Amino acid sequence: MKDVYVIGSYSTQFKKWPDKSYKDLTRDAYLGVVKDAGFENGDEIEFAWYGNCFMGDWGQESIRGQVCFIPLVREGLFPERVPIVNVEGACATASMAFQGACKDIMSGQCHVSLAVGVDKIFNPDADPMTVFKMFDMGMDNFDRGETIDVYKAAAETCGRTFDPAPDRTLFMDTYALQACYHMWKYGTTQRQLAAGASKNHYFGSLNPKAQYQFEVPLEKVMEDRLISYPLTRSMCAPIGDGAAAALVCSGDYLKGLSPEARNRAVKVRAFALSGGKYRDPDEPSLSRIAGQKAYDMAGIGPDDIDVAEIHDATSFCEIYQAEMLGFCGEGEGGKFVESGATGPDGKIPVNTSGGLVSKGHPVGATGLSMIYELVTQLRGEAGPRQVKNAEFGLQENGGGVIGLEEAACSVIILQKDR
Repeated sequence: MKDVYVIGSYSTQFKKWPDKSYKDLTRDAYLGVVKDAGFENGDEIEFAWYGNCFMGDWGQESIRGQVCFIPLVREGLFPERVPIVNVEGACATASMAFQGACKDIMSGQCHVSLAVGVDKIFNPDADPMTVFKMFDMGMDNFDRGETIDVYKAAAETCGRTFDPAPDRTLFMDTYALQACYHMWKYGTTQRQLAAGASKNHYFGSLNPKAQYQFEVPLEKVMEDRLISYPLTRSMCAPIGDGAAAALVCSGDYLKGLSPEARNRAVKVRAFALSGGKYRDPDEPSLSRIAGQKAYDMAGIGPDDIDVAEIHDATSFCEIYQAEMLGFCGEGEGGKFVESGATGPDGKIPVNTSGGLVSKGHPVGATGLSMIYELVTQLRGEAGPRQVKNAEFGLQENGGGVIGLEEAACSVIILQKDR
């Protein structure tokens, strides 16, 4: 199998972009990644993967990527006749697109492949309920009651109730109940969740691409408006828009590029996906499976990871995924995060981008924005949030919900050759 390298990576700022269309955001991400790769144009691109979740709510279903690239083709900025595969996998969408592009290279089918992820969630003209319903598409809507029953049973076990409300997405309630169960079983505290959130808002204040570029002290996180106990607003990802992209190539193609391009290339050491199921509350999550597959493929372990981007749609996720990915023992995630182990100069800095709670979470773009942050770190180009001597970076990106876990999980490991 062929070696795979990231030679271009880009993300727009994540924010509310009411004046930008899907075509505008696609253009921004595409031109940005081509420039980052040092290409004059995209003529070398042989295949493309386009990730998106919500364009149907704006009137365009089916051929989403093809439609958004039409202006770029007409202007000679994107080569004609390049196939585009449309990808949708809830919050893991962009990671699936990236993995598809990597498979293009690994299989030897082509030498250069593109992955793009784009989404617009903020709509100033839409009823907030419409936005909340968009997120509901990431769960089983044929047998919705089964999901609700699973959470009610888990809530009864830990002495809580599961009471979804119309003023928030169901996902916030599912994450909140998972946090409550963890608190009941292991003694995790709301303050530990707040410590992780505060740390990520600090990282976000250093990231010009972040939606929230301000610090939130721990006590302010605790005092913020309650969304669904134990989650306050500062512990939850905001509504916003954005796009991100990556260009990957083969080792043979890389040899023909300039010394500067070769020096900035980042190797894809491993990528893995796992699927969700209705698991027992005490059974490890699907991210444990994806993580182990990725470690095995890369030939390394958790202690080798220098920096990680973890899917913190809420701040409980960082605590839980630190356990599932082997950064700490099961049940120890709260203390691990509270100790500063995932902060600046910690054992393994996590979510140096600000994470989803600060950087933002335009669903179809999120996974590639995490790749962008890791590539930036491994290149040594992260400025004030730079992790010293980072060699291995890990991305964990979950999507959708099946019972007590996600429907899909991506784990990707990148390495900067030293």
